[in-house]
Amino acid sequence: MICLDTNYLIMGLVSGSREADMLMSWAEQGETFCVSSIVWYEFLCGPITGEQEAAMKLLLSEIVPFDDSLGKKAARLFNQVGRSRQLRIDAMIAATAISRNIPLATNNTSDFTRFIPFGLYLSATVDSVC
Repeated sequence: MICLDTNYLIMGLVSGSREADMLMSWAEQGETFCVSSIVWYEFLCGPITGEQEAAMKLLLSEIVPFDDSLGKKAARLFNQVGRSRQLRIDAMIAATAISRNIPLATNNTSDFTRFIPFGLYLSATVDSVC
């Protein structure tokens, strides 16, 4: 399973994009996908159509609820990486992937690499594959 960041959901809708190609390739290899409910919220803020929402929901095996346990983990991560306001949402997304012990697919590696020392694993990015 691979945890997806919002940019993979958005660009996954763009036919021929590297993200869409990666999602297709991973799916053909038998990978499944999940997202944090935080990511799902960001995606739904759109603008997207009902068809686009339905297409991405079909791709996902799970939308992981952001519960008390993830809230505590995200708060610890946020504090561990220096309490930068810009990383609050990223800490929530990282906490989801870390708690599931699965890689996160994101194009926002500059922010997410800060979470690697605390257990985050980043999947191959589109830049490293192409």
